[in-house]
Amino acid sequence: AILMEQLEDKTQRAQHVLQAMNEQAQVKDGGEMIGQSDVMKALDHAIKLVAPSDFAILIEGETGVGKDLVAQMLHQKSSRSASPMVYVNCAAIPHHLIESELFGHVKGAFTGADRDRQGKFLLADGGTLFLDEIGELPLEVQGTLLRAIQNQEIQAVGKDQVRKIDVRIIAATNKPLKEMIAKGEFREDLYYRINVINVMLPPLRERKEDISLLMD
Repeated sequence: AILMEQLEDKTQRAQHVLQAMNEQAQVKDGGEMIGQSDVMKALDHAIKLVAPSDFAILIEGETGVGKDLVAQMLHQKSSRSASPMVYVNCAAIPHHLIESELFGHVKGAFTGADRDRQGKFLLADGGTLFLDEIGELPLEVQGTLLRAIQNQEIQAVGKDQVRKIDVRIIAATNKPLKEMIAKGEFREDLYYRINVINVMLPPLRERKEDISLLMD
């Protein structure tokens, strides 16, 4: 019975990982960073330099500058490239479901939880978790996220057991998180936990010499 339960758990996780990778494939544009400007050359050098580390990375930049593409490059050039990079759009998840989406839940944990579900953290175990639009997370979830990142352990909604994980965090935002901290809208301790290494993406208006390359 224990063996069957373990096999069922592995099968379920494999299915969920496949689903997560399919979701990731939908947000990938299949492209690459294009540009020969000094700014883009410096960015490419920075990516190659920091990718092999396991440090958390915060990617900042305006909407449409390619933050998800940089996250993919960081994962592909890391030692975790053989494991999945799981994508989470923090702005697209209803607030009451965010903890379940991140950490999973057990059957009956809340209305509508008709089966156990593994969260994005567990699906990314051994790989990378990309938290896009992290500035959209409500304050009450930020504390739970901080503990998960800090302790590398998660607790599914409705479950007493704590589970150890090994996940690298890459976060992205188009919001001024420091201003949000000053307003009490974002936790300062979480900011420093996800911002061990900062990557700032320049808008196209700051690298006009790359426009002709993008038009080809």
